[in-house]
Amino acid sequence: MLKIQPVILCGGSGTRLWPASRTRYPKQFMLLGNGSTLFKETLRRTEYLDQTRPPVIVSNDACRFFVSAALSEEGREGTVILEPQSRNTAPAIALAACAALEEDDDGLLLVLPSDHKFEQPESFCRSVEKARQAAESGLLVTFGVQPSSPETGYGYIRRGEALSGDGVFRVAKFLEKPEKAKAEAFLAEGGYYWNSGIFFFRASVFMEELRKFAPDVWQAARSAWGERRTDLSFVRPGQSFCQSPAISIDYAVMERTDRAAVVPVECGWSDLGSWEAFYEIAQKDQFGNACEGDVITENARNCYLRSSGRLIAALDVHDLAVVETRDAILVTDRRRSQDVRHVVEKLKLEKRPESDIHLKVYRPWGSYETLVMSDRFQVKRIVVSPGEENSLQMHYHRAEHWIIVSGTAEVTIGGEVRLLTENESVYVPLGLQHRIKNPGTIPLVFIEVQSGAYLGEDDIVRLQDNYGRADAEARA
Repeated sequence: MLKIQPVILCGGSGTRLWPASRTRYPKQFMLLGNGSTLFKETLRRTEYLDQTRPPVIVSNDACRFFVSAALSEEGREGTVILEPQSRNTAPAIALAACAALEEDDDGLLLVLPSDHKFEQPESFCRSVEKARQAAESGLLVTFGVQPSSPETGYGYIRRGEALSGDGVFRVAKFLEKPEKAKAEAFLAEGGYYWNSGIFFFRASVFMEELRKFAPDVWQAARSAWGERRTDLSFVRPGQSFCQSPAISIDYAVMERTDRAAVVPVECGWSDLGSWEAFYEIAQKDQFGNACEGDVITENARNCYLRSSGRLIAALDVHDLAVVETRDAILVTDRRRSQDVRHVVEKLKLEKRPESDIHLKVYRPWGSYETLVMSDRFQVKRIVVSPGEENSLQMHYHRAEHWIIVSGTAEVTIGGEVRLLTENESVYVPLGLQHRIKNPGTIPLVFIEVQSGAYLGEDDIVRLQDNYGRADAEARA
């Protein structure tokens, strides 16, 4: 029996879930109501499977430390491949196939997006076992979700002839996202499934079909894998990867191969691609409102109301989605929440930081949160995890003042090292090398007041870094 190699795709930005999901904090790492994340739930889902290898995770530079932190918190090992550039799913899966083929003569790749929700993961894993023989025999299996409504936000799969008595069918056709009337016709006719974007096949078979139908993708992935290097615990393929066209596995292979098969699944699946999807799976009050965080309602009906901190008061409204973060509030017709991406596009055109990052930004050593922003000064709350330290760095345009709130700090300024404890402070002059470390066992919390003519995050010259960022900047 061939072992299953889980491949977790983790490079999306989740723009339809703005303002909670952003380019540098995509939806797979958003905290859910249970305190977990979609990425962690994806990791846990693979534990239900028999005969598996540690996962291969294909991600990007911006998310690399979210991935490594989640693996550590879950007590899991895995190979983390960082794409030099996002090129869609076909090239990403090709990198994972190259990695799998190097480890073993062949293996079964189970390709899982990292941002999907399963209400019954055990049921899904039973479907994977049902599909195992088909995948081992050389078929490219995808999983079709039994539709519960005429959804227009998903692609569809029409099943063909049965290939086994165990619920495996040939794929008759892949269909694009339909209009409402066509989606209703699909459900009435039967034999149509939502395209889940989950795949199961032998690594060698996928690469054979990729070479046949998308040779430029195949060549770019193989060349990039041959040029790979290791950076800390990450694998970085070569720049040849960027020569690959940006194309999905559906367009590159699945819609063209004669080896495509589909296995229907009923597992409470959702891609959580909109606030409407979050509304559908949330618990609701007697008036149909789904409320998360600090929310009060008065004569509100069928609303999705999500607060990350500030109070939301909803009065005499209906069918709205209201999502609050510290620096942005979204108000939209709940049923039109798919269109949030248009807002993000506008923010990007205007070069607004709200499209990219939150006021709270995660780093491999901890996090920082911007409290006050002005023309010549800003104030941040910074948390350094136990045993961690930021880079040895300097600034050309700003000075800093640090006030320790809790914990113990080992501070290096201009070659001098000293310890600071609660309520102590230190001044870091412009142009002087500095670093702060947490030598203790509890989080170090301090307030940083920056002052100067320019306060952008790109005014950081890293001289030494435990996380490979100084080397990366030097190469750039």
